[in-house]
Amino acid sequence: MTTLRSAPPALIPPAAGTPQAAAPGPRRIGWADTAKGVCILLVVLWHVVAKQYLQLDWRLALPVPGAWGALGELLLPLRMPLFFAISGMFALGAVNRPWRVVARSRVARFLYLYVLWLLVHTALLSTTPDFPTDRATSATGLLEQLTVTPSNLWYLYALALYFVIAKLTRRFPRILVLGPALALSVLASADLVAAPGNRAGLYQNLVFFLVGLYFRPAVERLAAAADWRLLVLTGGVYGSALLAMTVTRSQDVPGVWPLVSATATVFGVTAAAVLSRWNALARLLTGIGRQTLPIYVVHMPVLALLGLALAGPLSRLEGPWPTVVAVVQPLVLTGAVTWICLLLHRVLGAAGAGRVLFDMPGRRTERGPAPQPSFTEPPIGRSATRLWR
Repeated sequence: MTTLRSAPPALIPPAAGTPQAAAPGPRRIGWADTAKGVCILLVVLWHVVAKQYLQLDWRLALPVPGAWGALGELLLPLRMPLFFAISGMFALGAVNRPWRVVARSRVARFLYLYVLWLLVHTALLSTTPDFPTDRATSATGLLEQLTVTPSNLWYLYALALYFVIAKLTRRFPRILVLGPALALSVLASADLVAAPGNRAGLYQNLVFFLVGLYFRPAVERLAAAADWRLLVLTGGVYGSALLAMTVTRSQDVPGVWPLVSATATVFGVTAAAVLSRWNALARLLTGIGRQTLPIYVVHMPVLALLGLALAGPLSRLEGPWPTVVAVVQPLVLTGAVTWICLLLHRVLGAAGAGRVLFDMPGRRTERGPAPQPSFTEPPIGRSATRLWR
């Protein structure tokens, strides 16, 4: 049995979704923040396209809306598997701590944020009943979202659950944990188990979190080796797998979607490592990647309200303007929604509400190195999972 030790505290950023203020202050890993920044922007872009952009009648001769919809679909195997893999990478230090620490700093914190923002979303989204997203419209529906079928905030719910699983199984042989997680992902992605709504995301992404947790050194070696040649290679593999799945319409064949998502995640790590070396772009993406939580929890109500405000003006465009706006609107609105989320985060923080809205009140920052129990081997091969739907 070999041991897998916690990474030195100086290299561990907070788990994905942790607000910047909660970080203990040591040096962060640039490519991981870059990847998180890209992932959250892709999440916002997908929701802009699916929930606002494609709901409009653009009345265009050119298939511009269809192209944006297709692009969003092509990126589906990348966003959340990569997000969860990175979250798993930086979960090891927390998982190795005593139960009382894990229960409060991770499990209770993420559940607190999930419940709080679920109530906020339920209230705000009730003002936009035509906005096409999951929402609780009754006490029974709210209870269901609080328990068995989480809302669009399911990433927070999943992290709480995954930390419990990782802590309970931390001394198990990896194959006994990863095997069932991979099987669950295969079954859920092929619709062979009942997974209504966002419950599918819980089933499909656990394996990615565990792969990041168990194989962080391998992921770091991949990022360190990343260059343009490796980027082209991994991008080609991902593109070929995606094309084959699309042409054969085999996304529901057991194992196909997780395999494509695995290639997407490898490509995502490589691309993030390359992007992180471009100083100007890296500063932007890492800045966003260090503030994923406020963007994640705030963007849906902001998008719903902006979509309501923009529906009338966009429907009255004439001449060449519908085509011009249709080409650029998803990118512009994604940027606007992200900026508004970060602005609200700053304003709420300055007003003293940030500690309640973006962290669990009374939570103290953990200090000092975590204990270093071992994880048993042997490792298994890469796998992946379907993601955001």
